[in-house]
Amino acid sequence: MRQIQFLLLAAVAAFGLNAAQVPDLKVIANPSVGASTVSADELKGVFLVTKTSLSDGSHVEPVLEKGGATHEAFIKEYLGKSDSALQTYYRSLVFTGKASMPKTLGTDADVVGYVAKTKGAIGYVGSAADTTSVKALEVK
Repeated sequence: MRQIQFLLLAAVAAFGLNAAQVPDLKVIANPSVGASTVSADELKGVFLVTKTSLSDGSHVEPVLEKGGATHEAFIKEYLGKSDSALQTYYRSLVFTGKASMPKTLGTDADVVGYVAKTKGAIGYVGSAADTTSVKALEVK
């Protein structure tokens, strides 16, 4: 019995450490986007370029960060891919003429600035980023 309790405690501790390593992030959109919430499935469709609008009819254009902890957390959590798998996926869409590469920017500030000035843009940033010029979307 003690061994089972120890294993359960070890599993909980390992999960807690792993969860602490995933940074908080915000999904943001240009104020022209009518929705205030987005489902995880919609978000996946937008960033995998299979959807061009949200359920409210708002046209959207995905914007990604070039790399870093926020980018890695977003693609793992919402797209279920690694960065290399995502890049391969995008390249195959471009090669077959099905889509073009999404806009990719280097920093949270770059993403916020681009989203703020680009109608329909949707992206993600770290939770500490200043997002007063854009709309924060709740992911359900």
